[in-house]
Amino acid sequence: MKRLMGNLHLITWSTEDVQTGPKTEEEKLLEACRKGNRKAQKQLFDRLSPKMFALCLRYMGDRDEAQDVLQEGFITLFSRLDTYSGAGAFEGWARKIFVNTALMHLRKTDALKLSDDIDAARGLTSEAATPVQNLGYKELMKLVSQLPPGLRTVFNMYVVEGYSHKEIAQALEVEEATSRSKLQRARMRLQELIRKLY
Repeated sequence: MKRLMGNLHLITWSTEDVQTGPKTEEEKLLEACRKGNRKAQKQLFDRLSPKMFALCLRYMGDRDEAQDVLQEGFITLFSRLDTYSGAGAFEGWARKIFVNTALMHLRKTDALKLSDDIDAARGLTSEAATPVQNLGYKELMKLVSQLPPGLRTVFNMYVVEGYSHKEIAQALEVEEATSRSKLQRARMRLQELIRKLY
């Protein structure tokens, strides 16, 4: 026993030797996808595509463009799967890829040119704001899809995805004040659309 205790300091532990428990179904699926297993990739596509298509559609406003962005997003996702560390939810990590893919697509088509500057929004006040809580989610998203791309993008990023104005400004390469004014304009446009409905 003394000899065993005396030699304990010689034992080194490797994290590979320690079992952290059985892998989840998601971990197994991601591992198979990383190895290029087409069946696993199809399974992951089938699992994520409905939610990610809805996200793409919110940004693009057009089903065909949303389908293109969805495909581009999955190409990026599969090529960058090795960078997912397992910290945080996989779906949240994937959502960021699809948001960034949508933003890149909008930039390529110049749809994100935020030509309206702060001066154009100076006359806007929040007094005209009315609550939109009586609308259902699907009704609201349908109205959001009618917004111009720049307004729709800022609205989606801030309200739906939860980005801060600072993060939006960095992603769109604009000032924070521009992000704020675009959000305010988006809300006012939505209110106009709602008034037309009721």
